[in-house]
Amino acid sequence: MYLYPYEKYSITMKKKRVNLRSFFQKLRFQYRVSVLNENTLEESWHIRLSRLSVLIYASSLIIMTFILITILIFTTPIRFYLPGYGESGNRGKIISESMYVDSLLQEIELQSGYLTVLKKVIEGEIKPDSIATLDSAQMKQVAVEYLEKTKAEKEFTEKFEREEKYNLSTIQAETNQNIYVFFRPTKGVISSSFNMGEGQYGINIITSPNESVVSVLAGTVVYAAFTFDFGWVIQVQHEDNYLSIYKNNTRLLKKAGDKVKAGEGIAVTGEKAENKTGTQFYFELWKQGKPVNPEDVIIF
Repeated sequence: MYLYPYEKYSITMKKKRVNLRSFFQKLRFQYRVSVLNENTLEESWHIRLSRLSVLIYASSLIIMTFILITILIFTTPIRFYLPGYGESGNRGKIISESMYVDSLLQEIELQSGYLTVLKKVIEGEIKPDSIATLDSAQMKQVAVEYLEKTKAEKEFTEKFEREEKYNLSTIQAETNQNIYVFFRPTKGVISSSFNMGEGQYGINIITSPNESVVSVLAGTVVYAAFTFDFGWVIQVQHEDNYLSIYKNNTRLLKKAGDKVKAGEGIAVTGEKAENKTGTQFYFELWKQGKPVNPEDVIIF
């Protein structure tokens, strides 16, 4: 018997509908799950389930388990054991904590040295300095005697003045270099000094909590940003190609492009007030692209 193509298509679609209908009927078909007493064969408990309900319950259980595990991981310290979690965010905290520990170690060394000297003084190994009484009248008389020129000194002075009176080489040429008065960048104790041979182009200063940082000279802020290595950093360009760099600050008071005066506050360094010690403040001074020892031009 010959069938036309549309008849074949119709028969095929009818078979697919029948198969699909039977599939959904199987999914909705109810099964009775019973629990029987082994001795009396009496039914103790039963439940009606279908394949569809079992699929829904199993999917819900899997989704709820995933949600609970996710909440447990991200709300407990377990999250720190995940690979790659919080590595970049904790780097700044690790650096600040290591600096804090370093300042504590230096403070302990200073205290230990002080106690050692005090112990030797108490035990009598080191004698305290004695204070001698001074006679001001006698010291004045001695000073006058030392200031008076002897006959030989007078003769030498007169001879030297005669010989050098018309000597042009002794006349000093005026210098065009300006004289600058540098302010101290912050208050504190120098923990490590300038050492160009070891790559130490600045000085470290142990500061008190929330200590202000000031500009050493008048100038313009050319850089102000946060870095992972040195925390908040600010740089100020001054006259005569001087550049001052202030690192390890907790916050900045100026932004790039601001004009600052000598001694004006530009940042704050040190930890919070509740901490017992401060932090390491780092300062560099450059001139014409070359590092300058800050202790040569600034009185700390």
